[in-house]
Amino acid sequence: MDNRPLLVIIGSGPGISLSIAKKFGTQGFRVVLVSRTQESLERNTKELHEQNIESYGVSANAADTDLLKKAMQQIKLSYGIPDVLVYNVANIVPGNALSLTEQQLLDDFKVNTVGALTSAQQVIPEMIERKQGTLFFTGGTISLEPNPEYASLSIGKSGIRSLALSLADTLSPYGIYVGQILIADHVKRGTYYDPDRIADVYWDAYINRNQKEIIFKES
Repeated sequence: MDNRPLLVIIGSGPGISLSIAKKFGTQGFRVVLVSRTQESLERNTKELHEQNIESYGVSANAADTDLLKKAMQQIKLSYGIPDVLVYNVANIVPGNALSLTEQQLLDDFKVNTVGALTSAQQVIPEMIERKQGTLFFTGGTISLEPNPEYASLSIGKSGIRSLALSLADTLSPYGIYVGQILIADHVKRGTYYDPDRIADVYWDAYINRNQKEIIFKES
């Protein structure tokens, strides 16, 4: 088994996920990307390979607990136990609390919060056994100041924030670092919220391991 550290990112897109993969990959990590679309996996792993970053893609839908568990099991069997797990998935559906249906809230919550718990639980036992590991959750300041026009997302991000803080306190005695990055605005290249800049925040948090919650906001 390859002894180089392994990064697993749940939610493989062209923004934050790809930038995190590049940042950690250039620091010697192998990378496994998880996405529900094969097209996204092929595009992103190709770009990483072009930068000489060893990377692999595994298909799974964060809303499907069974598929997510199977994907994580496949990763552990094929590539080893993740040293760093990043959950970077969100179902962004506009709508206020008056138009939000119960089913929509449940469906969104599966992606925005429940998938994070499922993903983390697949690697926590091994991390506890090794007394090391890192879990990252991508959040937003919408969890602190709900946006009434994105009621479901506000609820979901509040949920994942609470989950991350709970895991941080629970796992700290075992040598496991849990951190979350709360992003205050839309991610867009060429702006303050450039994904490469955000990826640097993840790397610094991984190195320093001293903040459970980092608010990424332009001053």
